[in-house]
Amino acid sequence: MTTSSAPRTGGRLPALYLSHGAPPLADDPVWPGELAAWSASLPRPKAVLVVSAHWEEAPLALAATATVPLVYDFWGFPERYYQVRYAAPGAPELAESVRKLLRAPGTPVQDVPDRGLDHGAYVPLAEMYPDADVPVLQVSMPTLDPQRLMEIGRRLAPLRDEGVLILGSGFFTHNLAALRHAGVPAWSAEFDDWGRRALDSGDVDALLDFAHAAPAGQLAHPRTEHFAPLFVTMGAAEAAGDLDTQRSAIEGFWMGLAKRSVQFG
Repeated sequence: MTTSSAPRTGGRLPALYLSHGAPPLADDPVWPGELAAWSASLPRPKAVLVVSAHWEEAPLALAATATVPLVYDFWGFPERYYQVRYAAPGAPELAESVRKLLRAPGTPVQDVPDRGLDHGAYVPLAEMYPDADVPVLQVSMPTLDPQRLMEIGRRLAPLRDEGVLILGSGFFTHNLAALRHAGVPAWSAEFDDWGRRALDSGDVDALLDFAHAAPAGQLAHPRTEHFAPLFVTMGAAEAAGDLDTQRSAIEGFWMGLAKRSVQFG
């Protein structure tokens, strides 16, 4: 695990979408260092708001407003992965800001205070902020509809000016059932290349219709929950006028899946 030098401070925080990996990410020789270097290049956040592929709940829900045990939402791994701890402070003030931003336009918000961070949140955060000293709030996805998720991101965008890092956590390609052979499958490479080009050109309409517009879209995402957090990130970027600042901070593949991770702002 790599630690960073003192990060920059001040200014609007970027909005991120990252591919979060599985618990064994910590054992990878490359990826943890990439995540650590990425966080070191960012202003230090006052808090992190995470939207993870692993929490779908409607109405939109807020969790980990205080430090509670993690959610080990995976099966069949060695016992040591269930012993991982990440006791980040809760973010009750951020939770209240989220309630105000979302309830005002009529979006219902509920609290699930005893739900801890799931692995889509704590696995990457343990590499980015290993001291667990940045408050974290997790927000559920109340829908997988890209348009509605973008609207949630737009409403949350003002938090970026308050020092909040908005983080969508998924996986740029995600079809575990199709990973039957070693190497990178064609569908994963093709979707990753298409997604890179769509992001670079700012083709929002194509990204919103990725299941049909992308080559192998339905193979890369037979269920769309791992791509969906990208749209919260994009909404938070669009509202701040920095969709065109997008860049890929991490590229490549892990166990055949595209680990592309992007930054806006």
